Amino acid sequence: MHIRKAVSADAAELSELLNEIIRAGGTTALETPLSAAEFVDWFIDGEFPLLCHVAEHDRSLVGFQSLSLYRDPPKGFADIGTFARMNPKTPGVGSALFPATRAAAEELGLDFINATIRADNVSGLAYYAKMGFETYDRLVQVPLQDGTPLDRIKKRFRIDARHHATPHA
Repeated sequence: MHIRKAVSADAAELSELLNEIIRAGGTTALETPLSAAEFVDWFIDGEFPLLCHVAEHDRSLVGFQSLSLYRDPPKGFADIGTFARMNPKTPGVGSALFPATRAAAEELGLDFINATIRADNVSGLAYYAKMGFETYDRLVQVPLQDGTPLDRIKKRFRIDARHHATPHA
């Protein structure tokens, strides 16, 4: 699997990947499909995205992970989003993407990466725990577009450059 920065030319394929997840429901807070142009604005080079990495496998984009400043997070925080193709599923996409995202967060001088996960997203909660995120808050009964109340779990990953820094030559 090859990890690289996303470019605008990836938007059509990535928006389809994301829209399949949105249509399936149950794992993302996003509820409305995005056009390729909206995808670029939200995840690649709009006002709020800091970075977006893609995972390529067998000449196909199988997932992406982004850091952004949506919803005006506290100083030193950025929000993470992780999405992997549902069909065909490629194991290990999130685990392959996170080291690049963590390294970029260090370079950006961030203190924490924040993940806000739907309480019913069992696989998402497990993924972020596996990556070392710790629960620090819960948003209670946040309504979906149809009015259904659903908790959101807030997890954060502490960026500590002292433990991840590479020696300088």
